Amino acid sequence: MPTTLPVTFEQPARARLVTSEGEGPERNVTVTLRYKSTDPLALQVVFPAEATLSGAEVTWAFARALLDDGLRVPTGTGDVHVWPCGRARTVIELHSPEGMAVLQFDTSALRRFLLRTYALVAAGQEDVEGVVDRALAELFGPDLEA
Repeated sequence: MPTTLPVTFEQPARARLVTSEGEGPERNVTVTLRYKSTDPLALQVVFPAEATLSGAEVTWAFARALLDDGLRVPTGTGDVHVWPCGRARTVIELHSPEGMAVLQFDTSALRRFLLRTYALVAAGQEDVEGVVDRALAELFGPDLEA
């Protein structure tokens, strides 16, 4: 069986950022949507340093299926919620101890990104065992005995 090389791709996406009260005004930001074939169940939203409270780049990772479902119906529990906002917009709401941020995206940009992820790794074809093995090796070191 041929081995496939790991692939990471990124897509810039403009969003309207609404932060918790008192953390500044609403503003447009360009975030980076990132997908890694080595972590096929997840995607990342990367905030540039100028859009964060810490002044450093911040990355949020969550399930690819959460975004996919959230394009059609409200979904999410815990720190990440996604829902459609009319026909042309999708909202991603992020909660952390430091506050909350609401991002409003053009749905078409998120759909394009998801289509690219599914072209790389189709739904149901994710190497879940490989993801678990890599995560365990990261936690316990590469010499983990099976």
